[in-house]
Order: sequence, then structure tokens, then C-alpha cells
Amino acid sequence: MPDQPDGNARSTLGVSYVMPVLNDASHVRAAVESILDQHYDGPVEVLIALGPSIDGTSELVADLAARDTRVRVLDNEVGSTPAGLNLGIRAAQYPVVVRVDSHSMLPADYTRIAVDTLERTGADNVGGIMAAHGETAFERAVARAYTTPVGLGGSAFHVGGTAGPVETVYLGVFRRSALERVGLFDETIKRGQDWELNRRLRASGGIVWFTPELSVTYRPRSSLERLGRQMFSTGLWRGELARRFPAANGVRYFVPPVMVLGVLLGLLAGLGGLIQALAGQTPWLAAGLVVPIVYLLFVLVAALLYGRGQGAASWLWFLVVLPCIHVAWGAGFVLGYLSLTRNIASHTGR
Repeated sequence: MPDQPDGNARSTLGVSYVMPVLNDASHVRAAVESILDQHYDGPVEVLIALGPSIDGTSELVADLAARDTRVRVLDNEVGSTPAGLNLGIRAAQYPVVVRVDSHSMLPADYTRIAVDTLERTGADNVGGIMAAHGETAFERAVARAYTTPVGLGGSAFHVGGTAGPVETVYLGVFRRSALERVGLFDETIKRGQDWELNRRLRASGGIVWFTPELSVTYRPRSSLERLGRQMFSTGLWRGELARRFPAANGVRYFVPPVMVLGVLLGLLAGLGGLIQALAGQTPWLAAGLVVPIVYLLFVLVAALLYGRGQGAASWLWFLVVLPCIHVAWGAGFVLGYLSLTRNIASHTGR
């Protein structure tokens, strides 16, 4: 059974916030301020694991640390997210570790609710909803895709759900003792490390708990290029995880790669049908075009069902964003599943 302090310690446990940061000067200040503005009675510290940055992030976090003694900057020479998380966890002095993303903003009662939930449920990790929120038409389209079943799938932390044990959660509020029990994050996994850590927590007898009371504002990528890179990298490492742990992956993870392969083969078959027609033969291969046509219809119907209500420009972007997510994620998954993750990551840093 997870270690549980007595009831008098609820909401007064010391909390260590751990935030890996790399080249994110446009978001990190708001993320740190959302931590320092928490309505929480216990002692806190903010540990920023700073990777090698060239966009002014280093100067910005140094200023934040100079202004508030609760903020400490740690030198994350490796630069990767799991390395930064482990660096922060090892430096943490309090029994509760709150993972924070530099693209996220915590609501003021986040820590209080999370710590109370840890104590009430005996869970090793508690998390809530990744509430994506965009400011531009493009970002609003991305946010809508993130929070619908047709975008990033039907996980509770994307679309909501009832409180209870789950496979994984967004970010996470952990018992530090539980993290130490399973050996912290796997630094060989650059993305999807949360899912893999939660897999080990559950395998060791721990509970990963979702509660819709926790909702973290997330700022999506601001351009199609950045979104495509993010989705490709995420899919690449998900393919790697699916290959490493085949029994632990649900069918939904295989839908985008199957779609990508189906559309690609359908287009190739359609090209073959055109060649057949030019050669005076029956273009039976053209039947393969049914697959990409069906996918395009799916995107259009999804846009009609989920993409409306945020303006015409956002709706039009939704028609572009959805295929970008599916294709980039699915293509990455296929390459990761084929054991090409390390070769690609060594060239892209992702």
C-alpha cells in the first residue's frame, strides 16, 4: 500500500514542482507564475531543469530565480525531457513531486486538489485534463483537435471522463517515494516517457488516478510546421513503445498508422490504375482510391461535427490540422515500430 501521511498533513505536505525547459522563452514565465500563484498552504519549491537554450530562455529563468527564492535553476546538460525530470526529482526536497510543462498553466487550486486526491485515494500519481487553449485561429483549431476523439484519441485526459484508476494521465502529481521505487523516468525514451513510467507504477502495484477536477491549460504549437514535428516525434516514440511493450498497447494506438499505410497504398494503387488506363487496360487498380477518398470524407465529417463554433478561419484550419496530426503521428509510429527511432532521433534531436 502506498505510504500515506496522517489526515492532519493533508494539503500541507511539501511540494516540489519540476519543469524541464528548452528554448521556450515565450511560455515559461506564464508557466512559472501559475505555480507561484497556487493556493496551497505547504512549503514549495520550483525546480527548472534548463536545457541548452539559444532563444533567451536561460536569461529569463535566471531572472525568475533572482526574483523568488523558491525558484531554482538546474543545468540539464543532456537537454531531453526525461533527463530534466530526473534531474529535478533527484534534487527535490519534498515528498510530493508535481510535473509541470513549460507550455502549461496550472489553475490556482491545482496543487491543493491533487495532494488531497493523493491522500484520499492512496494513488502513486494523480492527473487531470489537458485543456488545450489556443489564441490564434490556427491554435484554436489545434486545441479543438486535441480535445476531440477524432484528434488525439479518446483518452480521459484529452476528452474528460469520470474519476478513477486509468492507464496514464497528463503531467502528474507523484509521491516521490513511488518514483524512487520504480527508478524514475527512462531517459532512453524522449517522448511517451509518462506513459512508460505509469506502466511501471501500475505493474508495481501502484494506482494512477484521473480526476476531472484537475484541468491544466495547455498552449498548442503555433504553426503547422511545429505541429507536424511534434506529432511526428510523438508518433515515432509511440511506435517504439508499442514495439517494446506489445501487450501494454491498446488497439487505438494502431489506427493512425494503419490509416497512413492504407491511404499511401490506395494512392499508389490509384497511380497504377492511371497507368493501366493509359495503356488501354482495365484500370482495376484505381479501386484503391476508395481508401483516401473515405479518409477525406472522414476529415470533412469530423470538421462538421467538431470543428465548428470558433469562426470560419479556425474551421478551415481544422481541415488541415486534423490530417497533419494523423499523417505525421501515423508515419512516425510506423518508423518507430520498425526500430528506426534512434537513427531518426540522432539526426533530429527528437
